[in-house]
Parts: sequence; structure tokens; C-alpha cells
Amino acid sequence: MTASSYSHEELGKFRDVQQLAYRAAVEVAAALEPGVTEKQAANRLGELLRARGVSGFFHEPFAWFGDRTCFKGFRSPLDFFPSDRKLERGMAGILDVAPVVDGFATDIGYSFSCGPNPELDRLIQDLRGFRSRILDCIVGGENLAEVYRSAEDLLADLGVRNCHRHYPFGVLGHRVYLQPKVPFGQRPLLGFGLTASLGLLAQTIANRVPARLAARVPGLRQGTAFCNLGPGSEQRPEPGLWAFEPHIARGEIGAKWEELMVIEPRRAYWLDDDLPHVRAWSHGEARAAG
Repeated sequence: MTASSYSHEELGKFRDVQQLAYRAAVEVAAALEPGVTEKQAANRLGELLRARGVSGFFHEPFAWFGDRTCFKGFRSPLDFFPSDRKLERGMAGILDVAPVVDGFATDIGYSFSCGPNPELDRLIQDLRGFRSRILDCIVGGENLAEVYRSAEDLLADLGVRNCHRHYPFGVLGHRVYLQPKVPFGQRPLLGFGLTASLGLLAQTIANRVPARLAARVPGLRQGTAFCNLGPGSEQRPEPGLWAFEPHIARGEIGAKWEELMVIEPRRAYWLDDDLPHVRAWSHGEARAAG
């Protein structure tokens, strides 16, 4: 992995795509009615984003309803893909999508409910502390494993379960890059854009090659694109854009948010404070916040 920096204009374009993704997720979630399946919800989100200028996806839309919001019964990567589970009145749901516009990518997660759900409201409020906790750790110079463990400490304090450990590579966060404009680069491969899939594969290989050998291979550099407890997690996050996605559960309900953080050599900050979950916390509104 390599450090990266972006101009003010480029960061503005990343911000625009993040806003676009959240607006689409909010709009789709608000229109969902009992009986709609996860597959139908994910398709609606994808169609709406394509209609609004999305050229491809870092990963295509995911939708999880009910106890699938906490990954209950998930045993293989295929379980993450949208299913025929139908939305019911009062049921919790999550929409997760990573659109790309002209190479500028984002990755967002939006939690909602189909009607009142006090348990989800409580989880969404519990998620508030992770935003400041993660940023404080990064600004304080902690390495990626320390950031992850600090989030786990907060999980324990709140009495909630860790769901993000079930994601591929068990990530709390991951790098987001300006996607190269190559033929078929955003075509889906197992739900992920081709360039994203190849990048993940290259990173996995690099971290399993002895450092001396990796240094001799052009373009192969050890490091990590993930905030987890895996190889490379003893390093501090390299400058660039990172998507953090704390995902927690209590009982049979899960909730999350996901947004971009800008990490620079001497500072770090969230790319945008005008997002659904941040507005909800600021106004004391819990239900249907992402």
C-alpha cells in the first residue's frame, strides 16, 4: 500500500459521491414497504445510483433485513449477498453500497427500520461514540490494531456485539482510492469491482510474502489497507482516505454507519459532517438514522 494525498477539489468530489450514496440510501429505505425482499431493495438502490451518474461500484449494493442485520447464521461469504428475506413491519434493515463516479469512490452504510423499532433506535445512539473514538485514536497516533482494540473496548462498555469482525478480513475500516479508469475496471466480480478485487488480492499476497522478497518485486509493497488485527495492523494508517464502518448488535438486531475519513501526515478529520447519522445525533433524532 502507498500513501496518497488529494487536492481540495478532489476531496470535494469524494464528498459529493458520499452525499449521493447516502441520499440514495435514504430515499430507497423510505420507500420500502413490507414484503419487499433484500434483492429487490438492493436492485432499487443500484438502479437509482446508476440513474444519477454512478459509473460503477467498488462493491455493489447489499441489503440485510431482520436478524440478517447482525449476520445471524452467516457461514460463508455468499451469505452477505442480498437474499429473498422479506421486510416486515417494525423490522430493522441495513443498506450498504460503494458507488464510483468518474473514479471517485465511497463506501456507506445506512441503518433504518420499517416503522418504529425502539431497539434499533438505541443501537443507533450507541453508535455515536465510535465516531469520536476512532478519530481520537487516529489523531493520537495509534496504530491500526490499537484503533481496533479501542473500538472493542467501547463495544464492551456498551454491552453490544462486534459484527464488523465478520466482514472480509475482519475490518473495522479500509482504504478507499481514486479508482483507475481502465476498461472494465468497475465490472462486477463476485459483487466487487474488478479493480477492487484485484487490489484486495494483491494486498493479501503482499502481506504473505517475506519483506525482503516483496521489496524486490516492482509495485509490490507490504503494508495494509485494513484496520483489523491482521498482518500489518501494528502500523499506523498511511495517509489517504479510509472508510470506517463500526457495526454492532444487541439481541437479533444490528446497526452500522460507514463514512470516509481523511488521514494526513499531521492531522485527520471526517470528510463530511453533514450525514444522516450525524444530523440525527445532533438533533436527538434516532429512528431511521444511518
